[in-house]
Amino acid sequence: MDELRINEIVAAVLRELESQGLLPTTSVPTSPASVPGTSAAIPVAKPPRMDVGQLNIDLPDPALEAQRYLPRVHNPKDPAALKELIACTPARIGVGRSGPRTRTASLLLFQGDHAITQDALYRDVDQKLLDDYSLFSVQTNVTEGKEQYLLRPDLGRQLSEDAKKTLAQRCVRNPNVQLVVGDGLSASAIESNLRLIMPVLLQGFQSAGLTVGTPFFVKYCRVGVMNDIGDLLQPEVLILLIGERPGLGRAESMSAYMGYKPHAGNNDADRDVICNIFEKGGTNPMEAGAFIVQFAQKMRQYQASGVKLKLAAK
Repeated sequence: MDELRINEIVAAVLRELESQGLLPTTSVPTSPASVPGTSAAIPVAKPPRMDVGQLNIDLPDPALEAQRYLPRVHNPKDPAALKELIACTPARIGVGRSGPRTRTASLLLFQGDHAITQDALYRDVDQKLLDDYSLFSVQTNVTEGKEQYLLRPDLGRQLSEDAKKTLAQRCVRNPNVQLVVGDGLSASAIESNLRLIMPVLLQGFQSAGLTVGTPFFVKYCRVGVMNDIGDLLQPEVLILLIGERPGLGRAESMSAYMGYKPHAGNNDADRDVICNIFEKGGTNPMEAGAFIVQFAQKMRQYQASGVKLKLAAK
């Protein structure tokens, strides 16, 4: 923004403040001592008047693609190459600088993307989505909300006693496959992908002749809760769809954790995971669903998951 434009904005703001009675006068006299050889105050010249109604000091939304991927380096050596580089990576490159500082557009985009991350972390999954797939909800041992969930991962790995009773009453035991949905660290990930992946999974397992247990939703969910669910329902293969930790401005990425007969004491070495499930840049949810069905069949074939499956399938 050039100096003339800045002066116009400042002038318009001053006039608005004056009209509201927040400024005593439109010209500010300087001290006589500030001008050698004079005894009278020298008034500051008024800035040129302009129509405030025609002035727009709002900036364009930095999160829009046209702004997000706009090269901001002054006088780049190869503008076309810079534009192509920015388009092919989510990394923040070609943002330019203003002296030692980041430019305003880069700062605003960072703050906007950080807000997306915060929303994903602290928001709950839309209840209507759960109702559409008849997913009843149970909860882990997190009892004090999201803050406790973030600070106490161990509690998110344990089903509450009420949850255990509910699952014992409402779920089928010993299915070939048990589907579970968990909020994890991003509600947005579940909302973005569940409608696309769930039909593929259900149809795929039906076509494969596998029985599917009663699907349900776990609130304040961590991956380790698979052990409690496995001990209680004893499925052959347990699949947990869970929101991944959101990146800066990236909140729709979901993972599918899979385990063969999970039980207490299992850890990450006993599980497999298909991560980065999302449209436009990640693993397409429908393709991921088909792969999960095939992988579940492989687990049943070798009666193993995680490191044991890799060794058995060699």
